[in-house]
Amino acid sequence: MLDGKLVLVTGASRGIGKAIALTLGGAGATIIGTATTEVGADNISKVFADKKISGKGIKLNVTNNEQISSLVKIVNEDFGPIDILINNAGIGHGIDGLDGLDVSLIQEAIDINVSSPIKLTAALLDSMKEQARGHIVNIGSVAGLHTLYSSLYGATKSAIHLFSQNLRAELHGTPIRVTEICPGRVSTGFFQAATGNEERLKALGHSGIKELTPTDIADAVLYALSAPAHVN
Repeated sequence: MLDGKLVLVTGASRGIGKAIALTLGGAGATIIGTATTEVGADNISKVFADKKISGKGIKLNVTNNEQISSLVKIVNEDFGPIDILINNAGIGHGIDGLDGLDVSLIQEAIDINVSSPIKLTAALLDSMKEQARGHIVNIGSVAGLHTLYSSLYGATKSAIHLFSQNLRAELHGTPIRVTEICPGRVSTGFFQAATGNEERLKALGHSGIKELTPTDIADAVLYALSAPAHVN
């Protein structure tokens, strides 16, 4: 199902994004994986080459409007139109609570977790409609569906949930599909990379439960992309 498909995966240098990129690439897709640094993008390209996956890594600051527009143009020129968008890049600022969190970090969390997926989706919708095909996958979270302990992170993921629900309704009657994947705890460096109280983050990062793996999430994405057209 994915042979010949061009997939853009944000935040593909590690964790869930890397697993998604490798899984979809292994299923025959060409992958454009983004990272926030040149080193990260180069590492993505090297991993793709080692795994014999078609595609490359590209540096992208998902909060930068000009870089988003430039990326879409470059990919179109070098590879053709993007068939599948995986909005995976995210950040855990304030995962342990709002107290003591700098206002700039609050804005950054909103920019990365909410604004960037919406902007990337908007940048690709016209070409998807012209192609009469397309699939948008948003990586949400259980924190966006249920009351937990993080007002900021939960709010950003709740926004993605309603964005996905409304976008699906907005695109009714078109061949463009919308999928939201809402993981629970996944075994990544998420809590270690989050900004907040170090002791609380350390406690959150050692729950004692058997966590999902990035590959588990990637397999769910692959299923959604490979499912027949009548499966919602």
